[in-house]
Amino acid sequence: QVQLVESGEGLVQPGGSLRVSCAASGFTFSSYPMSWVRQAPGKGLEWVSTNNPDSTSTFYADSVKGRFTISRDNAKNTLYLQMNSLKPEDTALYYCARLLAGWSHDSWGQGIQVTVSS
Repeated sequence: QVQLVESGEGLVQPGGSLRVSCAASGFTFSSYPMSWVRQAPGKGLEWVSTNNPDSTSTFYADSVKGRFTISRDNAKNTLYLQMNSLKPEDTALYYCARLLAGWSHDSWGQGIQVTVSS
């Protein structure tokens, strides 16, 4: 029922930018906080960013603060992550995820590969 489908996969040079999207369906998107979480090669999951349903609050990991921007369009049931000033260490699979109370993510996208390399 719940589906999160990501798009925007790509290869980008260091210092470049990329925007990834997550199209949600099967639930009331506008009622849920949403997150981006990533997994670099050989590493565990790293929380990246979260916004609340009305976009009045946003939260970022220190590693991406000032470079990444999370946003959403509730009318389109879509979550976005704008990534600027990309670094090789940003290379990872990026997942969008639905956030429940207690920082539990119960639904996940399929993962999208972002590669930052020259």
